Amino acid sequence: MIYNSDQLTVQRLEGDIAELNFDLQGESVNKFDNATVTSLAAALDALEAESGIRGLLVTSSKPVFIVGADITEFTSLFGADKEEIKPFTGANNKNLNRIASLPYPSAVAINGFAMGGGLECCLACDFRVMSSVAKIGLPETKLGILPGWGGTVRLPRIIGVDEAVMWMATGADKRPDDALKAGAVDAVAGPEQLREVTLATLHNAIDGGLDYADRRARKHGPLPLNDTEAMMSFFTIKSMVAQQAGKNYPAPVKVVDVIEAARKMSLEDALDVEAEAFAELATTPVAAALVGVFLNDQLLGKKAKGWEKQADKKIEHAAVLGAGIMGGGIAYQSALKGTPIKMKDINQDGLDLGLSEANKLLAKRVSRGRMTPDKMGDILNSIDPTLTYNGFEDVDIVVEAVVENEKVKGMVLAEAEKHINKAAVLASNTSTISITRLAEHLERPENFCGMHFFNPVHAMPLVEVIRGEKTSDNAIARTVAYANKMGKKAVVVNDCPGFLVNRVLFPYFGGFNMLLRDGADFQALDKVMERWGWPMGPAYLMDVVGIDTGVHAAQVMAEGFPDRMQPDFKSATEVLFENDRYGQKNGKGMYEYVTDKRGKPKKIVNDEVYDLIAPVCAERTEFEREDIIARMMLPMAIEMARCVEEGIVGTPAEADLALLYGVGFPPFRGGIFRWMDTVGMAHIAEASEKFAHLGKAYELTAGMQDMLANGKTYY
Repeated sequence: MIYNSDQLTVQRLEGDIAELNFDLQGESVNKFDNATVTSLAAALDALEAESGIRGLLVTSSKPVFIVGADITEFTSLFGADKEEIKPFTGANNKNLNRIASLPYPSAVAINGFAMGGGLECCLACDFRVMSSVAKIGLPETKLGILPGWGGTVRLPRIIGVDEAVMWMATGADKRPDDALKAGAVDAVAGPEQLREVTLATLHNAIDGGLDYADRRARKHGPLPLNDTEAMMSFFTIKSMVAQQAGKNYPAPVKVVDVIEAARKMSLEDALDVEAEAFAELATTPVAAALVGVFLNDQLLGKKAKGWEKQADKKIEHAAVLGAGIMGGGIAYQSALKGTPIKMKDINQDGLDLGLSEANKLLAKRVSRGRMTPDKMGDILNSIDPTLTYNGFEDVDIVVEAVVENEKVKGMVLAEAEKHINKAAVLASNTSTISITRLAEHLERPENFCGMHFFNPVHAMPLVEVIRGEKTSDNAIARTVAYANKMGKKAVVVNDCPGFLVNRVLFPYFGGFNMLLRDGADFQALDKVMERWGWPMGPAYLMDVVGIDTGVHAAQVMAEGFPDRMQPDFKSATEVLFENDRYGQKNGKGMYEYVTDKRGKPKKIVNDEVYDLIAPVCAERTEFEREDIIARMMLPMAIEMARCVEEGIVGTPAEADLALLYGVGFPPFRGGIFRWMDTVGMAHIAEASEKFAHLGKAYELTAGMQDMLANGKTYY
C-alpha cells in the first residue's frame, strides 16, 4: 500500500500501475469535502515519491465516482469576500494539476455519477472510460456558481467551446452516448467490463499506442481559435446563453465570459481567471439562494425517505376515484413510475377522458424518443379503467379526485371505504376542503389523509400530504411513500383552510385585488411581478388557476381567516366570474386566449375587461414598482410565517420548497423565507408599517416581531 486514509487509498498493481481509489468511509457516496482534498494532497505526495510507477488508474469503490464538492462546507463561505473564497478552489486545483502533470499517463474508470468536482477530476486525467450506466455533468450554474476546479478551462479544450458552454450553462447530466459523441470520454463499457477496458486503455498509452502528451498539450495551451473565429463564436454563444438564462441568473453568462477571457492563456493563468469569477459569483445572493434550495431539497428528500421507512408495507397497487384530466394525470404518473392503478369513474365518458389524457402524455414521450411504443403499451395496460369497485380489496392506497364539492367527496369516500381492505389508505386530492371534516364521513378516519396534487400532475413536482386530526402516522407514511414512488416532492402539512400553498397564495391574490381596487392596471402588475421573477404575473396566474376556482377558494379562505382574508369590497375577479370569464379553461378571463401554431393558448388583451371591472376599480393610477412588490408579497410572506409559527408546516425549508415546487416561486430568490432573510426583517417591518392601513394581512406576526427585536433570521 502506497497510501491509506479514510477517504482514499493508493496501491501498486501488477505491471507497475498505481491505483488511486476513492472510498469515503461512513458515507454512501464520494465527495470532495475538505478531508478528501487534504487526503488527496497527501496521497499525491506519496505517489510522487514512489519509484518505478508507469501509469495511474483512478477508481471508486462506491456505486458512484464522485458527486462533487461537499455543499454543506461551501455554505460557510456566504458572506465572505472574494479573497476569502479563492482558497476554496485553490487547494484542489493544485491536486488536479498534479494529477494532470504526472510523468506517466492516467486513466479514470467512471463507474457512476461524476458531477461537478467529480467530473473535473476526470478531466484532469488523460483518458476517461465511462460505464454504460453512469452520468456526468457540471451542474454548478444551477447553484449560481461555475466550475471552480478547472472545468471552464479543460472542458472547452477537450470537446470544443460551443459544446462545453452548453454543458456548463445548462448544468444538464450527460449520458454515456452523448459524452462519447462529444469527445468528453474515450470509451463506454458495461459495468462489469469497466475496469478491464480502463486498464487496457492505460496500458495502450503506456506502450505508446495512445499519445497522452499531445492531449496534455491541448489542455494546457490556448484554445485553437483565431481572433475572427473567436469573435463570431463568443458573440453568438453569449447572446443565446443570455436569452435562455435570463437576467436573474448570472452564472451561465459568466461561464462564457471566463472561457473567452482565458482563450489565449495557459492552464495556470486560465485557472486564475476561473477562480476570480467563481469567487465573484459565490458572493451573490443568487448563489446563496440556489445553494439553499439544493440543501433544502436534500432535507425534504431525507424527511420523505424517513416517512417511507415507517410505512407498514410497500405501495404495490393503487386506485384513483374520478377520471377526467386530474384523475387521468394521477393514473399516468402512477403507471409511468411503476405502480399499477385502477381508474374508476361513474360513466364511460369520464374513463375515456382519463385514458385520453394518459395516452396523450405517453404519446408525447414516444414522439420525442424518450419511450418506445412497446413501453407505452405496457404502461397503458397497467392503468385499469373501471366503472365498478371490483378488485379494490387488493389496493394499498386510493386517491379520491372527484369534483371539489364537500358533500360529493364525502359520499364518494364513504362508499369507497366499504370496498377496500381495512388497512388501505384513503386520500383526498382536495385543494381546499378540510381533511378533518371529510374524515367525519368515514369509519376509519385514522386511515385517511389529504394528497393534494398540483395541476398539471405530470409537470408539477409538489404533493401536499395533509394530516387531519385523526390521521395516523402510518397513513401519512404510506401516502408519502406513494408520492416518492411517483417521483413527487412530498411536503407533510397539518389541516387548515387551504392547507399550505393555497393558504399563502390567496393573500397574494388579495394584495392583487386591492391594487386593482385602488386603480392599478393588471397588465402593469403582471409585468412588475414577472420581472421580479415569477414565471407569470398574478392576473395571468389567476387565469391559469381558473377564476371560478379562485373565487371559490377565496371564499373558503375568507371563512377560515375572516380577520385578514375577508375583503370589504367587491373584487375585480368576482366581477369577471359573474360574467362567465373563468380564465384559460373557457378562453376568457383577465386575458383572452387563442391557440397558437403549436396548439398552446396565447394570451391577448381585450379592452372589454377594463370596462367590466371599472365599476369596482378606482381611476387608473401608476404605482411605484417597489410598492407593487411589497403590496403583493407581504401578505404571502406574513401568512407563511404564521403557518410555521402555528406548526402547519415543519420548517422554513419545507415551506420555501412548497412554494417553489407548487406555484413557481422564483428559485433565484431561494424561497419566501430566504427572500425575507436577504432583504432583512427591518425592511419587511418598514413595508408592513407603510401599508398597515390595508389591514391585518400586512401586520407582522408575533414571531416576526421577535425576530426584528433580536436580530434573528430564518436560516
